[in-house]
Amino acid sequence: MADGHSRTSTLMLRSAGRPPWYTPDGRNLPAYMVGIAGASASGKTSVARRIVESLDVPWVVIVSMDSFYRKLTPEESRQAFLNNHDFDHPSSYDYGAALTALERLKQGLATQVPQYDFTTHSPSSETQYVYGASVIIFEGIFALYDPKILAMMDVKIFVDTDSDVCLARRIRRDVAERARDPLGVLQQYDRFVKPAYDGFVRPTTNNADIIIPRGLDNEVAIGLMIQHVQRRLDAHHAVLMRPALVSRCRGLDGPGDSLVVLRQTNQVRAIHTILCNRDTPRSDFVFYADRLSRLAIEHGLAQFALEDKTVATPTGRTYRGCAIAPDVTGVTVLRAGGVMEKALHSVARPAHYGKILIVADPASREPRLHYAKLPPGIAQHKVLLMDATIVSGANAMMAIRICLDHGVPEHNIVFIALLATAQGTRAIHAAFPAVKTVVAILDPHVTGDDLLIRSGYGLFGDRYFGTED
Repeated sequence: MADGHSRTSTLMLRSAGRPPWYTPDGRNLPAYMVGIAGASASGKTSVARRIVESLDVPWVVIVSMDSFYRKLTPEESRQAFLNNHDFDHPSSYDYGAALTALERLKQGLATQVPQYDFTTHSPSSETQYVYGASVIIFEGIFALYDPKILAMMDVKIFVDTDSDVCLARRIRRDVAERARDPLGVLQQYDRFVKPAYDGFVRPTTNNADIIIPRGLDNEVAIGLMIQHVQRRLDAHHAVLMRPALVSRCRGLDGPGDSLVVLRQTNQVRAIHTILCNRDTPRSDFVFYADRLSRLAIEHGLAQFALEDKTVATPTGRTYRGCAIAPDVTGVTVLRAGGVMEKALHSVARPAHYGKILIVADPASREPRLHYAKLPPGIAQHKVLLMDATIVSGANAMMAIRICLDHGVPEHNIVFIALLATAQGTRAIHAAFPAVKTVVAILDPHVTGDDLLIRSGYGLFGDRYFGTED
């Protein structure tokens, strides 16, 4: 019986803020993938967890191969309930499903990882949502078996534990956790597990970059392996967003038609003056921020292509007009972007809502993704991304990238901000030319290399929500 039939499949995601993941040409930086194979009960999962704990890198996902058992035929299912089906043979797995899921994870795309119901011996109707893993650890007895999956791996590890130790662990585990008869465990081991290991699993050591004898007990080998992975990981993530961002912010042509700035009427300029005034009472700040938000949201909705529509009027005549864009999703870039949710709700209903939390790293000042919750079916929606300000454009580009990774086409995304710099809008256009950016105020007064707005609103969220010190 395979490892997964004596425990639940493992899928673990550690979140401490995901760093930027795209290269200077705007493409996703592929996730770093580690494969770990070995005999059943050899300690593969323990080694995987030790890697995660020792590397201490953000957004690591451990995916078990047990999630990809194929669907059994009726006769195979009947034999499985009689303990007569060989779950340790390579044919028991759906390598196509595993390849598809791992390819999406490697590309940084939102992925539904299948789950397996070990009580019914069938794929579960539930899936595990995963998005944004920087490091993927794929573990299982045949993790190093399929050539296409092997080609995606950056490091391949085989945990080589003595067969007697593995058998002792299986007996102890199955008797204690499954209340099974020790004789039955031995019979199953002799009939299925040992032959599968000798014939199929053991030969995959030839595909391994690193072999760890004695499993988790070999602390020296594990330490050397972690150092090797750390060096490879450092080199892998050497390309970050900041060099790309700086190059985009200087010497670029304007964004042209992709940038829409509200007509600078006296009313817009007066609202801007009120919001810039540090002495503006909070009640007035909230009122005029809401007013400016509604203007920006209306202009944002106008960027979506509308369908012609003819209606009958109360006078018995017809009117040829257009239909309001359906399935509009407002995605808030927390926290300041939340200011605009009320405005969206007041001008577009029904609307779907999502939230993204991006926080700058204290040391590098790079944006890091901490949270993303988007509604189902967003790939078919028109998306309004909302943030109060655009300065360097880094947060905006990360938010746009998240929507793209969830299947939203560029031309269905409009980014809305109340205040923006020319540098920030140019950076967005350079990375995503089909995305429209709607800005209430475009401020050209930016300080040097820091890319800070000289005449800004301050901490917009704190002023709006009343959380200033």
